[in-house]
Amino acid sequence: MEFGAGPAPDGTHRRTLSNLRAHRKVAVEGMSKVGRSMDIVRSVTVTQPLDVVFAYLSDFTTTSEWDPGTVRTERVSGEGGLGSRYHNVSKFLGRETELDYLVVEHVPGERFALRGENSTVVAHDTMTFMRSHTAQGQGTTVTYHASFEFKGVAKFVAPLLGPALKKLGDDAEAGMRDALGRLGAEG
Repeated sequence: MEFGAGPAPDGTHRRTLSNLRAHRKVAVEGMSKVGRSMDIVRSVTVTQPLDVVFAYLSDFTTTSEWDPGTVRTERVSGEGGLGSRYHNVSKFLGRETELDYLVVEHVPGERFALRGENSTVVAHDTMTFMRSHTAQGQGTTVTYHASFEFKGVAKFVAPLLGPALKKLGDDAEAGMRDALGRLGAEG
């Protein structure tokens, strides 16, 4: 979905904080209504098979290998599928923050989604997977969508976080591409 200046169909105002391609976007929704939500969307295409990519990324403990902001992620309950819980510690703007995640969707080879929460934010992380063609043959395209809904006092500073969230998305995209590229080399 393309966001531009002006009102959206739902009456809110949306503004793109970046003039990058649609798959590399940080959009702040509801700028006129302080703190509604902020989104990061990135797509990565790699030569690794879909089942290998899905298995790796749906094990959310691997975030420490591909998301430079992650200090550690531990699975605290479940086997990794629907209903599993994770505890994530990340560094953002020089401070450590912790989120407790719940797997809310797990469709092997297609979609993996989690909901994370702490006292200042609710995060919705969704990864969709598609087979794709690369110069080397079959591959996989992963689209990662992270949505942040800020709570309390944090919702008033949320509009100022756009550049930091863009950097977070850029770093995670590069880290994911590198980590997925190493999957084929480790075998």
